[in-house]
Amino acid sequence: MTAPSVPQTTYVLTLSCPNRPGIVAAISGRLAELNANITEAQQFDDRDSTIFFMRIVFEITDGRTSMQQLRDALAVLGEAFSMDWALHDRSVKPKVLLMVSRFDHCLVDLLYRWRIGELPIEPVGIVSNHPREVFADLDFYGIPFHHLPVTKDTKPKQEAHILELFAASGAELVILARYMQVLSNDMAASLSGRCINIHHSFLPGFKGARPYHQAFARGVKLIGATAHYVTRDLDEGPIIEQDVERISHADTPDDLIRKGRDIERRVLARAVRYHIERRTIINGNRTVVFTP
Repeated sequence: MTAPSVPQTTYVLTLSCPNRPGIVAAISGRLAELNANITEAQQFDDRDSTIFFMRIVFEITDGRTSMQQLRDALAVLGEAFSMDWALHDRSVKPKVLLMVSRFDHCLVDLLYRWRIGELPIEPVGIVSNHPREVFADLDFYGIPFHHLPVTKDTKPKQEAHILELFAASGAELVILARYMQVLSNDMAASLSGRCINIHHSFLPGFKGARPYHQAFARGVKLIGATAHYVTRDLDEGPIIEQDVERISHADTPDDLIRKGRDIERRVLARAVRYHIERRTIINGNRTVVFTP
């Protein structure tokens, strides 16, 4: 007779703290005491800030150690080493709130990756400043849709509504999937470290209307996109991911727009994946990204 198998739980531990000898030994030793099997470990010592960063994936296979026991043990280490740390159960899909304006290519891409199981998230709402009719040809698979129009006068009330939806839904991340309204400083601060934006990124940078046409007029040789955390400084938050594509003299503005949309889709998807897999740790104005 075969003995019943014990459920296996996989956790991700991320941390940062002032660097000093013994950090890795203390963590790995404590995890061993808790019957944990480490399957991945990445670390980085920032010599400029003297801050140590680490991401550890480990399994509990014998069922004898609970999440609370892990948290209690890690809290002791956290205090001893002055750590900022977080522990996540890998089986729990992060809840996300998606925001979009008229251009829906990034939204469609994220929903597709979620639907086929490539992106392990739980979308809990879609917010747009445009009505549902704009997206009439899209299937939102039962995800609640919220039309929240905004003007200069109604912006505070509209943003307060968004923050209410964020809290009520239990979301831990807002994804600006080409949401073309500038967030207020207060809202950006409220979502600090919990909001990812995607925007075009050129060398040189082109701000304002019709950026691809501006790039065409300047004869750029590269176009790109940047995914970053949202901060009070517009489009200047810590960068998570970037990509570029070469452009030739034969490319038209429509070619640049087409290629730019492709870059935006893949850069945003990678940034969201890095965040939900707990691969990103904010380091001042930068990020540490433990890529696979």
